[in-house]
Amino acid sequence: MRRYELMLVLRPDLADDKVQASLERTARAIAAGGGQIVKQAPWGRRRLAYPIDHHREGSYYVVLFEAPATAIAELERGLLISEEVLRHLVTRVERPVRAARGHDGEGDADADVDVELPSDEDELDDDTLIDESETEAAPAAID
Repeated sequence: MRRYELMLVLRPDLADDKVQASLERTARAIAAGGGQIVKQAPWGRRRLAYPIDHHREGSYYVVLFEAPATAIAELERGLLISEEVLRHLVTRVERPVRAARGHDGEGDADADVDVELPSDEDELDDDTLIDESETEAAPAAID
C-alpha cells in the first residue's frame, strides 16, 4: 500500500456535527477501499486565495492514510459529489530513500544494493546529506 495525504477544504458555515460526519464518511470510504488512516488533523479556518461558491474562508483538514492505488478514484468521486467539500487534493507521499544497511544478512533484498559514496576529494556540503529529522514526509502542523 502507498501512503497518501488528503487536504480537505470544507465549507466554513458547517456545524461541528456535519464536519465530523463528513470526515467519518471520508474515513469509511478509505476503509472500504482497503486502506487505513494514519493521522488526521484539523488546520482550522483560513482565508481562501479566491472565493469558492461565495465563501472567502474554509475549514482545512489533513488526512494522512495508506491505501491501494485503486481506492483513490472512488474516494475522489465521493469527495466531488459532496456538498460540504469546497476543494480537495490527494497527493502521494514520497518516502525518503533509506541508506543501505550492512551486508550482515538482515533486511530485505532491496537493502543489499550498493550505494556509491562520494570520494574524499568531493566536497560535501550540508545540503547533500539527509537529516534524520526530515524523514517524516507529513507537515509539522500535523504532529
